[in-house]
Amino acid sequence: MQRFSDEVERVLRAAGWQPGRQVDTTAWRRDLESTGFRMHEAAERFLAEFGGLKVDIRGRGISVAREPFEFDPMLADGEDDRFTEWGEDIGQALFPIGVLDQGQFFLGISESGEVYLVTNWLASFGVVPEALERLILGIKADEIAE
Repeated sequence: MQRFSDEVERVLRAAGWQPGRQVDTTAWRRDLESTGFRMHEAAERFLAEFGGLKVDIRGRGISVAREPFEFDPMLADGEDDRFTEWGEDIGQALFPIGVLDQGQFFLGISESGEVYLVTNWLASFGVVPEALERLILGIKADEIAE
């Protein structure tokens, strides 16, 4: 059974992903934990597979425009208060995984593996692989809270 749709797999591979990809997350853990974040298991798994990828997509999506995103948790350095507060609202720790739309929005992952758009409001893209399908195909995240 295929994990991603053909288009999503093509976009991910063009960004440098391949099945079984593993990157070292030690530096991200060390640097972000020194500023107040705590990397949980779901964040570790996600970043080990997708960390460091830059996906440069644009244009019309299914329900929203496709926007570029980057999986680098260091891009949320200094935002631990925002992630902590939203994590309290959903009852799970949120750990940063990157940014969407060239830093306009942060991306985070909960302990249960759900990927969130994190800003002045919170929205869910669902769990992987659904979250990556939605990000790449331009499917609007489900707003959770304002």
